[in-house]
Amino acid sequence: MSLLDDPKAAFADLTRPEWWVLGVSVAFLLFLFVAMLTGGLSPTYFLFLVGLAGMYALLSFGLNAQWGFTGLINFSVAAFFGIGAYGTALMTASGSPIAGGFNPLVGLAVALVVAFVLALLIGIPTLRLRADYLAIASLGLAEVVRLIVLNERWLTNGSAGLRGIPGFFVGWPVLSTFPEAMPGLRLEVVPGSPVFLETPFWQASLNGLLVVAFAGGAYLVLRRAHRSPWGRVLRTIRSDEDLARALGKNTYSFKMQSFVLGSLIMALAGVFYAHLNLYVGPGDLDPITTFYAWVAVILGGSGSNRGALFGGVVIVTIREGTRFLNDVALPIDPAPLRLLLIGVVIVAVMRYRPQGVLPPQRELIWPSAVDGGGTPETPDSGVRERKGGGGDE
Repeated sequence: MSLLDDPKAAFADLTRPEWWVLGVSVAFLLFLFVAMLTGGLSPTYFLFLVGLAGMYALLSFGLNAQWGFTGLINFSVAAFFGIGAYGTALMTASGSPIAGGFNPLVGLAVALVVAFVLALLIGIPTLRLRADYLAIASLGLAEVVRLIVLNERWLTNGSAGLRGIPGFFVGWPVLSTFPEAMPGLRLEVVPGSPVFLETPFWQASLNGLLVVAFAGGAYLVLRRAHRSPWGRVLRTIRSDEDLARALGKNTYSFKMQSFVLGSLIMALAGVFYAHLNLYVGPGDLDPITTFYAWVAVILGGSGSNRGALFGGVVIVTIREGTRFLNDVALPIDPAPLRLLLIGVVIVAVMRYRPQGVLPPQRELIWPSAVDGGGTPETPDSGVRERKGGGGDE
């Protein structure tokens, strides 16, 4: 049921896990909104969290297109993320050792092209093999990319990283001067706790709109692809590749398409991160990024686009929420609690919801099939009777 067509019926059609996710999400947003109004949370930092959540959602979307759709085990999420980040940084950063000074749109194009070529190079020799070989090759790829970034100073500036990366909208008409042109605002909902909306806030709002555009576009593309005949072939390959091959499908070609699509979305996340953080370094290619993406997909539900989005938000909530524990007097160091909480989440999901919080089954149904589409017509006669009738005529 479409939310726009009939909101009441759409809410009535929600399952218990969907109600739970909706309730928790609304409660969490209200909590953040109250925290901003009372001065407990900076609006600029809130928009920064939105950007991080969108970035992890993009990483989850990319991995979901590979593992969730096709069953391709890719442990090089951090590598393609780094390719996207370094690709745009080397083209746009003032401190770039090889280029620099180009428009961010050029950096975006270069990053996606390099990610496309790299996905082809790793996919051509490995996608004909079984899943475990791809896992080993992708794990090696991630380490190779990280070591190149760390040691090839002439290309990547080595361990110093790349600084001087411009915002994504630098050089654009209107948007490039929007943060400086907007007036500073002072809101005081709670006496003694004013909230300031100044240039950093307006800059962060542009970043928020950018990641919403990236993540929204990726979601719509994957949603359409998942329900299409192409998506059905991918699900068949994941379930039984031999069956898909027996049905005449070129499984190698379909796996390559899925692998490239997911890699491009991961690189897109890296492009956004570079222009959000305005700095990239070898530490951004740490394997923990790959681990976070896998946890997000498993938590949300393998093959579920909604689940990948939800999982990315949960990862950012745990990752950034534990930072506030430093303000609480605890007998232990709160920093390691981040991985501890993520481990607890994995155990709980595997124990109580092994299919994920939002499994993909409901995403595979076209709304027209259940919303006003009616039921398929039942033929008056079978195939044999129709053939027989035609022969008599």
